[in-house]
Amino acid sequence: MTEQFSRWDSADYLKTEDERAEYLEVCMDAMRGDLEFIAKVLETIERARGRDRFLNDTSGVAERGL
Repeated sequence: MTEQFSRWDSADYLKTEDERAEYLEVCMDAMRGDLEFIAKVLETIERARGRDRFLNDTSGVAERGL
């Protein structure tokens, strides 16, 4: 039997602004001077924010009866 893995996405786990700030700080400390890596980190944070906005915008949709 082969193992199956799902793709890891840090954005799935960055739920609060405090978590996002800490993630950015840790990544900046770990990868000093690697601007390409920091750009990816910022993209991840924005993706996490976008998911939160989507969830907030669509909460209660079922109750409103779309």
